[in-house]
This record gives sequence, structure tokens and C-alpha cells, in this order.
Amino acid sequence: MDEPSDAPAPTIDQAIAAIPDWRGHDVRATAIDAGLTNQNWRVDVDGETVFLRIPGPATALLAVDRGNELHNARAAATAGVGPAVLHTVPDWDVIVLGWIDGRTMSNEAFAADGAPARVAEVLRRLHAGPRFRDDFDMFRLAARYLRLVDERSIAIPPGYRERMHRLPRIEAALAVHPLPTVPCHNDLLAENYIDDGDRLWIVDYEYSGNNDPTFELGNTCQELGWDDRRIRELCAAYFGEATEALLARMRLQMIMSDVGWTLWAAIQAEISSIDFDFYGWAEERWARASTALDGPDFEAWLTAVQA
Repeated sequence: MDEPSDAPAPTIDQAIAAIPDWRGHDVRATAIDAGLTNQNWRVDVDGETVFLRIPGPATALLAVDRGNELHNARAAATAGVGPAVLHTVPDWDVIVLGWIDGRTMSNEAFAADGAPARVAEVLRRLHAGPRFRDDFDMFRLAARYLRLVDERSIAIPPGYRERMHRLPRIEAALAVHPLPTVPCHNDLLAENYIDDGDRLWIVDYEYSGNNDPTFELGNTCQELGWDDRRIRELCAAYFGEATEALLARMRLQMIMSDVGWTLWAAIQAEISSIDFDFYGWAEERWARASTALDGPDFEAWLTAVQA
């Protein structure tokens, strides 16, 4: 992994001044009230709009590798899924992207008919694109987060550790018939999709890496709050069929999505200066994961993916 920069985050004026192509031009910045980690800005340069991102503090603790992110953002742009990378300021890990003129999606917007097919279309395009630099493995990431939790005595939701003995069973079951890894985003909240009126785009590649595609599918189903019908629709739209084995694989990956991002949120509750209830977010995700781990279908999912 790249070594994180020790330089303090710049102000927006410093970031703008560090981009040579903008010197002597009319540059105006407007803060975007979105995101749970970074500072996001709309910048108009002689009337042309771009997006500028200044990283939040201590993101290396969350396993964000800015070199990997930049490589993968460029790969996603090549695949026609992400915006073009226009400028970078390596000393501060500032990145400037092409502006996508569209609406930031929400769970409510994804309740529309046909949403699973639209999501499957953009994910297939991303997954068929250039390989990402690094691999992503939620089992390893969750273990890394748990070590950090222990080192810093960070509070996590009750009952978390008592269920960790089930995770090796999930990993072993998924490994019986592994799927080829593909370039995945891995953090597909609704707000990481943008609808330009014709198609969906995907932004924010901080946690991207080559991964099992069913993690990507399961993660976005979990984040979008989709029910059984829509989970099945997404599986069928992506794979061409919704077999019990594929659906079970998605279900187990949905558990792992919540297992890992629970710890991410607990760590953010400790280190972030953003006014957001990260611990409540952790509790919400852990409630879903623990319910699934304790539920009547868990053993059946393990059996189905190994069949």
C-alpha cells in the first residue's frame, strides 16, 4: 500500500492554487454538502464545472489507499462508468474529476420500477472494464478494522465478537465454488450512483478493488434496502438467471458487507469531525448482520453456495 501523506489537508483556496492550469482563470468554488469522509466542492473554471475532492483526516486508518483509488478511478473512467480524472495534487491527494450533470441517487429513487436492471447494466460495464490495482477482501478488511478497534479501545455494538466464529464458515463456503474476481466498487450506497437521465454513473472509488461480483451485488442490495423480489431481479439481470446458489452467495455477502462497514462506522464515530451519528449507523448495520447470522436461513445459504 502507498504510505499516507502526513501533510495537513489544504483549504479550498490552497487546493485551487496548486493546479497550474487554473492560474489566471476565473475560478469559483461552492461546497457540496455530501459525503461521510471528505470535503467535496463544485468548482467553476471560466464557467466550466468540475468536481474537486479534498480527503478527510485519518482516512489511512480506514484502509483508504489514495494511490489505489486514483488508479481505479482512471480505470472506471476508461470503462465509461466513472467521471474523467482531470487533475491531481499528489501532496494532498486532491483529485479533480469531470462533472456529471445529473441527480445524486437515493434509496427512494431506487424504489422505481426497473431499478435493478439499470444497476445491473452499470455494474456489468464496470466489471468488464480494466482490472483495478489492488484486490478487496472484506474478511481481511474486517479483521484489520477489528485490530484497530482493539488498539484504540473503540466501542462496537454488543454481540459483535460473540458471532465472529461464524465468519470463517462463510469464507469457507464461498471458497468452494469461487467466482472470478472483477473490478468492484465495494461501497455502493445510493449516493454513489448518479443518474444523468439516460444511464447511471458510479463515483467515489476509495474502497474499490478486484472482488467477487456477488459482494458488489449484495452490498448495493443491502445499502439500497431492497427486498427479496428486487434482490432476485438484480441477480437475474446481472447473471441472466437467479439460481438459489447465486442468491445464497449474495445473501452471505450482504452479511459480510454489514459486518465490515459496522466496524468502519464505529471507527468513524471515534475519529471523524463530521456531524453525523456514525455509531447509530454502526448499530443499524450490525442489527441487520446479526439478524441474518442468527436467522433460520443462514445454514441453508451456506449449503446452497457449496452445492
